[in-house]
Amino acid sequence: MDATTRDRLETRARVIKAMAHPTRLFLVETLERGERCVRELTEMIDADISTVSRHLSVLREAGILGCERRGQQVFYRLLTPCVLGFFACIEGVLNPQEEGASSCGC
Repeated sequence: MDATTRDRLETRARVIKAMAHPTRLFLVETLERGERCVRELTEMIDADISTVSRHLSVLREAGILGCERRGQQVFYRLLTPCVLGFFACIEGVLNPQEEGASSCGC
């Protein structure tokens, strides 16, 4: 494997690893419906703010989320809604329509 291929695959792995937690998957699905402030997300997840902030930071560092400070609140938004297509593909793996066929259309 050459260095360019290795770099490309390592970058993909970082994005996948960023989403590889149930709380982060919940955050991505929630932010699909629109931006939210950290306080709202913390209440929805029922976790302490430091835990939620860390999950948000992981997703932001991977380029999946963006954020904007407004006064004392920080609002997060989904930058890459295309990751939701990845979720559809995962569902296709988990719930195949018939043997040998993909239900996600790929």
